Amino acid sequence: MRWLILLCLTATLARAEGEAAGDFDYYVLSLSWSPNWCATEGDARRSPQCDASRNLGWVLHGLWPQHSRGYPSFCRSAVPPPSRAMTAGMADIMGTSGSAWHQWKKHGVCTGLEAASYFALAREAFGSVTRPEVLRKLDKPVTLPARLIEEAFLRDNPDLRPDMITITCRDARIQEARICLSKGLVPVPCGPDVVRDCKMTDALFDPVR
Repeated sequence: MRWLILLCLTATLARAEGEAAGDFDYYVLSLSWSPNWCATEGDARRSPQCDASRNLGWVLHGLWPQHSRGYPSFCRSAVPPPSRAMTAGMADIMGTSGSAWHQWKKHGVCTGLEAASYFALAREAFGSVTRPEVLRKLDKPVTLPARLIEEAFLRDNPDLRPDMITITCRDARIQEARICLSKGLVPVPCGPDVVRDCKMTDALFDPVR
């Protein structure tokens, strides 16, 4: 019984649902490597994000409000939801309008911002980070240490330090680059529950289609 109570407490700390909007400490900018997501999920869903003609590399998974430990989600707010035009307008960097809608519903509403302001901020955050061009030049799948992805971001973004970015893996592939930003979009150290670097030395990395 004791372990069950501890497990419940840990889950509550990690993700709080239904909190008041606007109460958070910093942002996590989450960038997903689209070719890997398409290989594991998107192709099976026939997602428009995976259309080879779109030539997508790093896409914006989300701009997430974060506490020093844990994060808010699905917050209470009287702010109107985004229009279809707003979410469709984010598909160029988020892959699909559906992804933009989900990110607003789960994370964006917790910022306390109007939907248009949140999406504008998310676009600004996405544009503030240089996505390493060298990773777009691969012409075939490769396996590599996850730390090489982090090093590429650090090299191309001089204001970043290793404690401000983490690389995640899923299904033996590079999944995301997560960068911690202040409310003013300045790189800041990540909290201990965000810094969970993938330790794989042979993570699969698919090329841009």
